[in-house]
Amino acid sequence: MFFMMGIMDGRKDFDYNQQIICSDCGRYGRYQVFMTYMVLSIFFIPCLKWNKKYYVQTSCCNTRYELDPEIGKRIARGEAVEILPEHLTRINTNSWERCSKRCQHCGFETFEDFEFCPKCGNRF
Repeated sequence: MFFMMGIMDGRKDFDYNQQIICSDCGRYGRYQVFMTYMVLSIFFIPCLKWNKKYYVQTSCCNTRYELDPEIGKRIARGEAVEILPEHLTRINTNSWERCSKRCQHCGFETFEDFEFCPKCGNRF
């Protein structure tokens, strides 16, 4: 007789849609809510989940936040919940900061996708 079991991590994306104007990059976006967890599987059947954490990621600049567990549980149950800034704890730096362009000639900095500097006309 043999016995198969395993422990692995999992992720579940929720169907949640809240439009926002991002406080970090200033663009329109939406919150994408997901949960991560550890799961014990016996014969490839998930039996026990623990270490559940809820996260929010913005669609505009991919900034991630940890979500208040109570709000995350309500979203998981399918309730209509509005995520407020006090429900979020930031967990990473802005990815949009790496997208900025700086002209090597005049020092002009922009987040727009220009091929040439609008100030001096040189290539970025």
